[in-house]
Amino acid sequence: MSKLRIFRNRSGIIAAIAALTVISGCGGGSGTGETTEAAPAFKMSPYANIDAGKTNFMMVCSACHGKDALGLPNLGKQLVDNEYLKSISDAEFYELLVTGRGTEHPLNTTGVAMPPKGGNPAFSEKDLHSVMLYVRGLSK
Repeated sequence: MSKLRIFRNRSGIIAAIAALTVISGCGGGSGTGETTEAAPAFKMSPYANIDAGKTNFMMVCSACHGKDALGLPNLGKQLVDNEYLKSISDAEFYELLVTGRGTEHPLNTTGVAMPPKGGNPAFSEKDLHSVMLYVRGLSK
């Protein structure tokens, strides 16, 4: 094989790798040497169940949000037809349930913290997805 042909093959390979790097976002970033990674897509547990969600909601969440999810004064906000919950994705809703919301958060207007997992650390991903299904189903 001639040296020119090897150079062309290497150049082609290098160009292909460079193109794939740009297309896939590797080596991109903000120009500060940082790379950005796409967040993994949110996937609802196939085992999530509205009935289990209602049970979990009644056991834990209703203490502040009320058994009818219409909220309790100075405790938890109304969840039925809640504009904030309608505006966020399932991934954001899940993150809210997992992390809770402290009193310092600007959207916390009750002055009462929502603990992670509603205060039940035993809640699994499936349990939280079930609560999400139940609460989402309360809105029109």
